[in-house]
Amino acid sequence: MLGMWEILVIFMVILLLFGGKKLPELAKSLGLGIREFKKASQGIVDEVQQGVDMPSVDPRDSKADYSFRDPIDISPEKDSEQKDQKLS
Repeated sequence: MLGMWEILVIFMVILLLFGGKKLPELAKSLGLGIREFKKASQGIVDEVQQGVDMPSVDPRDSKADYSFRDPIDISPEKDSEQKDQKLS
């Protein structure tokens, strides 16, 4: 744990390095950065929690019909025949 004298020395060094006019600007930037970091980390936590809360779906239990219909013939001959019929 930092004592009173250590904190005072650190503050004096910061004051000498940045000056009295830059300290409020520096503190504001630091505060905005910390706020943005907290917002981003909370967003990640919310996304993870949302993913955990989602019910798992087993495709074998699904009522959806995934069976395939007749395959579609996309050969060039058939396509050109259909175009000729449409033009006639």
